[in-house]
Amino acid sequence: MPKPLHPDRRPAVVAGASSGIGATTALTLAAAGFPVALGARRVEKCAELVEQIRAEGGEAVAHPLDVTDQASVDAFAKAVESDLGPVEVLVSNAGHTAPGIIHEVSTERFASEIDLNLLGAHRLVRAFVPGMVERQRGDVLFVSSDVAVRARPFMSAYAAGKWGLEGMAHAMQQELEGSGIRISIVRPGPTWSEMGGDWDADAGAQVLTAWIKFGHARHSHFLKPAALANAIETVVSAPRGVHLNLIEVNPEAPLEEK
Repeated sequence: MPKPLHPDRRPAVVAGASSGIGATTALTLAAAGFPVALGARRVEKCAELVEQIRAEGGEAVAHPLDVTDQASVDAFAKAVESDLGPVEVLVSNAGHTAPGIIHEVSTERFASEIDLNLLGAHRLVRAFVPGMVERQRGDVLFVSSDVAVRARPFMSAYAAGKWGLEGMAHAMQQELEGSGIRISIVRPGPTWSEMGGDWDADAGAQVLTAWIKFGHARHSHFLKPAALANAIETVVSAPRGVHLNLIEVNPEAPLEEK
């Protein structure tokens, strides 16, 4: 049976919670008192995080989630509401990219990245936002990327997906104004995560060289996932009457020697 609705109880969903920003966000929200539902294809990784959260006194569940599969999204949403009650916070974080030159990347691979990074977010919106609208409260946060405003070479599908994601989010902000639903974007700059860990070493070097050439890697510092998790917690914890609609987080440059 669903948990009873309570104004101080704010169950949160974190999609793409098996590693990196998503995993750290789940831990951070749980530590802040949010009941958390972790979803990812690697559900065994999420289950390990759930054990950690529960050991620290938090409330958490994990269920398989493939945002490219409508049936998976629907089953996840149903399981989460049964476990935790009506969802108050949705963090759409699932994403992936692979390197490639635009005219050499197959349309099928390009489409698969768009499906994951953009359409996957829409499937989550369809699953959770109607209930929020009915209850007249909720937070939806999209984890974007600085490629949405500064496209990077060899990441064309990822850039296209994040541009589209932010376009959808800005439209939702207007459509849901006055509904009690806050639509927000957190836009990370360069961040250490598993993304890129499966790239061929030569391809990765080519990408980094191009970033430097076009001014996308002006210094060597990268963010840790905790920086984004803290920003996400700040956004969804803002008091009513406050809407942090867009936060861009970048690594501070190292101190220059005098």
